[in-house]
Order: sequence, then C-alpha cells, then structure tokens
Amino acid sequence: MTTTDPEALHRAKPVEGRTLRDVCGHFVTGVTVITAGRGETAAGTTVNSFTSVSLEPPLVLFCLHNESRLRPVVQGGGAYVVNFLSSHQEKLARAFAGKSTAAITDVAHHASVTGVPVLSEALAFLSCRLVNAFDGGDHTIFVGEVVELGVPRQAQEPLIFFRGFLGALEEEPRGVHPIFDG
Repeated sequence: MTTTDPEALHRAKPVEGRTLRDVCGHFVTGVTVITAGRGETAAGTTVNSFTSVSLEPPLVLFCLHNESRLRPVVQGGGAYVVNFLSSHQEKLARAFAGKSTAAITDVAHHASVTGVPVLSEALAFLSCRLVNAFDGGDHTIFVGEVVELGVPRQAQEPLIFFRGFLGALEEEPRGVHPIFDG
C-alpha cells in the first residue's frame, strides 16, 4: 500500500538494525575478501558491501564496520585489494569472516602493484589506492582508485550472498552460518 499522507512518514516506527539486515538480505551480492597491509601487517576480511562507483576515474567502494580489525590497516596503508571469490571458495570466505581469521600466509597470494596481497585463487581482483574514507554510521565507507586489475579465473562462477547465506548461482544458497563483514 502506498501512502500519500506526509504525516504517515512522521508516525513511522524507527527501523531496527536486524530488520534492515533481513530486508537487505533479499538483495543478492557477490562475496569478496578485502586484503590490505604489507608484510607483517597484511590481513584480510570477507565483505559483501562492494560496488563500482565511477569508470572515469576508475573508482570502487566497500564498507567496513568501525570496529573491524582491518579498518586501521586500510587507513594506515593507503591501499587495498578487492578479491572476488568463486563459488568454490566458500571455505575461504568463512575463514576470513570472523574476528579471528585466516592469515594471509595461510593462502596462496602474490603482491599487487601497491604491495598489497592478491589472493592468487580469486575469480578476479582490483588493486586500489585509497582515495577517501567517509563516515557511514557504524561503518566506514572506503573509496579507492583502481590501479591494477585482473580476471585469472574467467571460467568459474561467483560466490554469492543471499538471505544471510553463501552459495553459487546455479544452486539454492545453503549454509547455516551467516557472514558478517569484519
């Protein structure tokens, strides 16, 4: 039902975070692991809040919770890599999803032009120079300029996130453990 009563908007109840999360879960997203840092500071976290912003200049963004362990690494290093995961990398997505996650040294990787690790088995990647960071409530919005990119696994399907679960395009998303950006 659509209302044209402007007063109805003022009488609406506040939106609860869990309800917003449930409704937004109906939007299918891809799954990425954001990597940042170099050497001993290199780290990664699973994120589905990624989008392309601009082609000229080539800009992309992703969001991290303000308490994320990766937030100071991205801000301090000034660069990050968006690693798009394939449908076969659900275990990897889960390994980087929690508070204590897999170490970069535990997975095959190589350095991007910015020195930030690229997950070598990723479906595709974008290496970015951090351009700006914005307050987004309980998250920080990071905007980066793409300085290197690649699609080493063109023949694979992406890993997707839908209604709180990971899955592949050709099947019903499955699982019992929701993914939270770290």
